[in-house]
Amino acid sequence: MEKIVIFGSTGMTGLCAVEAAVNKGLNVRAFVRDPAKLPDHLRNSVEVVQGDVLNYNDVLNAIKGVTAVVVVLGTRNDLKPTTVLSEGTKQIIKAMKELGVEIISVCLSAFLFWEPSKVPPMFHDLNADHQRQLDVVKECGLKYIAILPPHIADLPGSDYQIKHDESPGRVITKYDLGRFLIDCLTLPEHYGKICGISTKPQ
Repeated sequence: MEKIVIFGSTGMTGLCAVEAAVNKGLNVRAFVRDPAKLPDHLRNSVEVVQGDVLNYNDVLNAIKGVTAVVVVLGTRNDLKPTTVLSEGTKQIIKAMKELGVEIISVCLSAFLFWEPSKVPPMFHDLNADHQRQLDVVKECGLKYIAILPPHIADLPGSDYQIKHDESPGRVITKYDLGRFLIDCLTLPEHYGKICGISTKPQ
């Protein structure tokens, strides 16, 4: 894994993914809307590219020269209807295909394992775009890893567990989620899979 680009680098999980990639010694490009949101210790360790995930030229330029892509797009605490996650992912996949980049990990939500009627109403709109995003990923024909985390806790990293096509638990720390988004890029057993993740019971 020579060089990776991380979309959504300044979110809670995105920052942890950037840190995990830097700690692993990877050459990291951080795609951001606002470079000021990257802490100094990370800004000095990565190549920062400013852009809009809905602008195809911005996305294409960010993916040039990388060997893998990490997508941690989010809306922070905004639960209003959106298409940014799915439309942004479409732009990323289109650019990857144009540039011949095959490996992509994508952070989604464990609510996608639930019956839609059982998802709490406040999350319906966001979950609908996560579903559109997952559909785009599943149809892309690339070596994708779709990661569906449960509640993301602001706790120190521990040990995590992965299951395909189901959620193994109720919580994952942001550090472990960030680490798996990076580690899975070189784990072919997860390519083309929908991965549930959770903290391992002690």
